[in-house]
Amino acid sequence: MAGKKSRVSKKEVIKPTTKEEVLKTMGMQMPEEAQKRLKEIKSGVEQFRKEVLKKFDKYISGMALLPPAKKTEQKPGEKPEFDLEKINVFVLVDDSDSRKMSKEELRIKLSSIISSIAAGIDKNLVPQTMLVSELWQNCFDGKYEILQLIAMSAPVHDSGMLAAVKLAEVHKTMVLKKFERYIVSYVLAGSLIQGKATEKSDVDVFIVIDDTDVKRMSRAELKDKLRAIIIGMGIEAGDLTGIKNKINIQVYILTDFWDSIREANPIIFTFLRDGVPFYDRGTFMPWKQLLRIGKIRPSAEAIDLYMSTGDQMLKRSHLKLREMGMEDMFWAIITPSQAALMLYGVPPPTPRETTEVMRELFVKKERLLEDEYVGILEKIINTRKDLEHNPKRDITGSEIDALLKDSEKYLKRIEKLFKQIQKMKEEESMVHTYENVVTMIRDVLKIEGIERVDDAEIVKVFEDELISKGKIPAKFLRTLNEIIKAKKDYAAGKLTKAEVERVKTSSEQFVRFLVEYMQRKRGKEVEKAKIRIKYGKKYGEVLLLGENAFIIHDVDSEAKKVSKAKITPIGGLGAIKDASLEEMETELAKTKIPERVFIKEKIFEDLKQMFGKEVEILISY
Repeated sequence: MAGKKSRVSKKEVIKPTTKEEVLKTMGMQMPEEAQKRLKEIKSGVEQFRKEVLKKFDKYISGMALLPPAKKTEQKPGEKPEFDLEKINVFVLVDDSDSRKMSKEELRIKLSSIISSIAAGIDKNLVPQTMLVSELWQNCFDGKYEILQLIAMSAPVHDSGMLAAVKLAEVHKTMVLKKFERYIVSYVLAGSLIQGKATEKSDVDVFIVIDDTDVKRMSRAELKDKLRAIIIGMGIEAGDLTGIKNKINIQVYILTDFWDSIREANPIIFTFLRDGVPFYDRGTFMPWKQLLRIGKIRPSAEAIDLYMSTGDQMLKRSHLKLREMGMEDMFWAIITPSQAALMLYGVPPPTPRETTEVMRELFVKKERLLEDEYVGILEKIINTRKDLEHNPKRDITGSEIDALLKDSEKYLKRIEKLFKQIQKMKEEESMVHTYENVVTMIRDVLKIEGIERVDDAEIVKVFEDELISKGKIPAKFLRTLNEIIKAKKDYAAGKLTKAEVERVKTSSEQFVRFLVEYMQRKRGKEVEKAKIRIKYGKKYGEVLLLGENAFIIHDVDSEAKKVSKAKITPIGGLGAIKDASLEEMETELAKTKIPERVFIKEKIFEDLKQMFGKEVEILISY
């Protein structure tokens, strides 16, 4: 990778990472005095553990002794002093099924009760209560300090969560120490995040590697080389922490990861939806937010691919028994089910979640599907699970025949469901197309000074004010009439799918033209309010917006410096304050620019003070 100091070459020798190096990197080595103090308070902590568990039982995900806090900030080179009197205990609470109160109310209430328990045992016992959702939110916000504290803590009770976090955090530290320039995201996922972890659960992590600047080796070589080293570090992290849980490490290169998103890979969709970043260079969280608001959607090709596999797989299942036969029947009904969900607008869930999502959306919410068909899906998923976890279990030919019959029945119904969803989406699309065009026309008319227009008058006013006056080409009047007619025809069931697509295409062109028209119109208005200046070799702009003036100091600079000042009653500039482009755009959007903008002499004097006596005002720039 060009321009990067740290390179992975084919001859590179990886030196083993010692425990001391990892602890030093994390900046969390515990002093010997603190270790002695922990032994002295063992009985009090044990009593605290028992009373908290007696009170809250299964809701406590973990409790651990935290390293002592530093008394004061030490100067460079000074030995830090620690408060060894205070016993800091971290209490992690599972709030996944909290329904009766808000997260904040729950945290405050639990903190109060747990603090009371601690005070009754030892006044120096200081519990720090945190909800699991709070822990994950810290990670979403890029606040990873709590992960380091957990990694250095001494657990006194753990349902599996603390061990998993510690193992992943130590492994992450080792990976970043060696390959930080290449790591895009390090994300914890799997049953741990979903609140289904146990003491023996595997720790699932996903690591995304930036391969966009590979020069010395192929992308496949880079992935294989780093993957081998990173997995080796996973074993080493287990040895360092003494945690025996298996760490499952999935390594993706950035380009492959993007392809998986476009191809609607259910594993990647689940990873984006549920994953919690332990490290992120600003890539994972934007993807997660885009998925959350519905901007990452499967392509039409991916939907067609999921739908088309059903019949093919079902034919193959007639020829097999047991494992192969059941695998094919399982995927034969899962993939079309996920295709139907994708067509509806939902990212494909994991196979385990598909039944629940199908029932909630299509049976209960939309009433498009009968529950007996979801029962067929459930039956085949459970049969596959039974065979998978019980290798001695046999399946008879009659059972296969019955399942095949159910599968065929299910697929026929899903094909009908597909048509129902398509019709529903077409209707939504037609209404959206009409409303979008009418809204844009209203916005254009507002710019022209016409504030309100009735729906019945929209075509006439559009023709009189925009078409007849030559502001907008006449062909768009025909487009508007076609859209209105198409909406009526669709409601009457007279419009074909091809006609719907044609109307959508013409409406997109219409809307694009209206947007450009408004931008040009607004641009001309803004030009009236601009003063362009030159000072030295630089060019700047002053934008007069009502009571405020915004100054762009160098229009050619990538990192544009923006200032803001009040316009005084005598036409000059008041106190200059720092501002931003976003603030200027917001002010511009809400300010109506008058037909004429007058510039008074005082502002020129203020510009001289700001940019120097040689400042020039540019005309017809």
